[in-house]
Amino acid sequence: MSKQLLDRFNEIFQHNEANSRAFFAPGRVNLIGEHTDYNGGHVFPCALTIGTMAIVKKREDRLVRFYSTNFEQLGIIEVALDNLQYEKNHDWANYPKGVIAILDQHGYKVESGFDVLYSGEIPNGAGLSSSASIEVVTGILLNELFSFEIDRVKLVKMCQQAENEFIGVSCGIMDQFAIGMGKEKHAVLLNCDNLDYVYSPLDLENASLIITNTNKRRGLADSKYNERRAECERALGNLQKELGISSLGELSPTQFDQYEHLITNKMDRKRAKHAVYENARTKEAVNKLQEGDIQAFGKLMNASHVSLRDDYEVTGHELDALVEAAWRQEGVIGSRMTGAGFGGCTISIVEDDYIASFIEKVGAEYEGKTGLKADFYVVNVGDGAKEVSIK
Repeated sequence: MSKQLLDRFNEIFQHNEANSRAFFAPGRVNLIGEHTDYNGGHVFPCALTIGTMAIVKKREDRLVRFYSTNFEQLGIIEVALDNLQYEKNHDWANYPKGVIAILDQHGYKVESGFDVLYSGEIPNGAGLSSSASIEVVTGILLNELFSFEIDRVKLVKMCQQAENEFIGVSCGIMDQFAIGMGKEKHAVLLNCDNLDYVYSPLDLENASLIITNTNKRRGLADSKYNERRAECERALGNLQKELGISSLGELSPTQFDQYEHLITNKMDRKRAKHAVYENARTKEAVNKLQEGDIQAFGKLMNASHVSLRDDYEVTGHELDALVEAAWRQEGVIGSRMTGAGFGGCTISIVEDDYIASFIEKVGAEYEGKTGLKADFYVVNVGDGAKEVSIK
């Protein structure tokens, strides 16, 4: 962590150099397995080397003071530990407040206040989980600062609970899990139903991951996300009339094809089909990667996007424009939307020799179709959340 950020912390909160600690939580990108997490299926995310830094120092009273270099116009947001309510005007600070509140609910009492500065490199609203990154870095710093000794998986579950209950977004476990449990140069195959997980080496040979931001704010994402969840839950309810299953993730495509007639609503049937087939694709994709067949992995990424476009209907004009432009480029192994959809980002695997031409041509084609300029990030796969030294 840079000394410059520490200087900013000391300037904002008027501290001297002593006793500050620094923590980092990455962003994450999901390589394949979209909208499967809340359907009891598998996801395949990895942590990134970009993320959220937090510098913190204990206080001797019961006040917590939050500051973000990403929302400087909001200044210092001050909260009493005895009054942790969701407040709309607290904006981004509701995420760390929620983590404190949920830890308290589980019996982990934050005994004193603290000053904390957050600084994120993750583009807000891009679908790389800036909110989960803030939650997990907060959970890690509280765990260390107050010696709670909370098991890491338990901690990421509490961060998810904060988003579900305090913020009111019905997210699955994937974001917090990938950020808290990430491993350098590995992706993690996670069964969202029981939290079984396996690390898989992410060897892309002579290729790289490129995240492309549509720069379309995802205004529809939250409302449509909750709508899709409801559609899948209705489909599951229909299937449960004859099948002893607790989630769509338990079905194979063959079983789904056999019983899909039980789903009375045509739209619900399409949504459930995506959940089942995407889960199967994800497991197959990891097998292909482990066999070293990166080309087959890429084809499954492409198929994932088609399903998200046609059956789940969460892509939209901008994401489709980016992905279709990517598919046309030389050196592209696979490309798909990633995240909730309706804007946000795509993830592509591109051969290193073609990265420059990919960025130039996809950028030009996308701007021509949408009038928007895309941002491109060539990313590395990093570690999960941890304390870092101040250099």
